[in-house]
Amino acid sequence: MKKKLMKPRRNFNGRQRNTAKYQMSKDTDINYKNISLLQKYLNDRGKVVPRRITGVTAKDQRRLIEAIKNARFLSLLITGGVKK
Repeated sequence: MKKKLMKPRRNFNGRQRNTAKYQMSKDTDINYKNISLLQKYLNDRGKVVPRRITGVTAKDQRRLIEAIKNARFLSLLITGGVKK
């Protein structure tokens, strides 16, 4: 009986994680007042960049969303994109 050759394991979705652009340090304060940090996680249309692209943890993503919502409520950030 022949042994089957095992294929190398792949990630379940076949993608590599992209974490270099959005790296966040451990001591970063996620706050609605930190506008420069929040703008990194918004695209040009004002939408939040998803976690699978940014590479942040689920806990940090929830904190980012809450801070972005607070900043939008206080008109510190844009609420939507440019309409054509």
